[in-house]
Amino acid sequence: MTIATARIIASALLVYPDQRFLDRREEFETIVKKLDGAFREPLTEFFATTAQMSLDEIQRHYVEIFDMRRRCSLFLTSWTHGDTRNRGMALVYFKEIYKDAGILLTDEELPDHLAVVLEFAALINPVEGDLLLGEHRAPIELLKDALHSTKSFYASVLDAVVATLPPMTAEIAERARTLALSGPPVEFVGISGAVSIALEPFSSNHLLAADGAR
Repeated sequence: MTIATARIIASALLVYPDQRFLDRREEFETIVKKLDGAFREPLTEFFATTAQMSLDEIQRHYVEIFDMRRRCSLFLTSWTHGDTRNRGMALVYFKEIYKDAGILLTDEELPDHLAVVLEFAALINPVEGDLLLGEHRAPIELLKDALHSTKSFYASVLDAVVATLPPMTAEIAERARTLALSGPPVEFVGISGAVSIALEPFSSNHLLAADGAR
């Protein structure tokens, strides 16, 4: 089974878990059994850990980890640009890549959510998707480390995501170290001209909508 399949499964697991997660769980586990070991083992661990948990318990853990901890943000540009004006331009960059591929996001989602990028790379445009993931390898590595440090079972999903990426370079490793030490930049913008970006959790997978379908 391919890298694309592993990315699709990881994408589905990184959105807010609802009834659809339970409905598709058995299907996901069947697919995971056919994956290569680098992807299969961490995803199998995720399903094994959550097997005896209720949906409510998984949901509460998701909110606690991803919504309440800045160091566990699934929004990739929040790591590199933080609360600054530059983040708006970074989001436009993502949107333009999606638009060139004939894709529009729904109004409720931001384009830099890791689940969206994984789905784009797996289903829409692997070349541009790999570019986006590669450019944000450092935040992805830091997110993985943060999830392991909190002992979150979502760390296993990030292990699978990282296994789909090209080998780490010295430049990316250095960038990750710099981000880990300094954290994302922070800019306190006055009311005049400020734009507020709400970071709402996703509630479903398949977040990309074809341009012609809207």
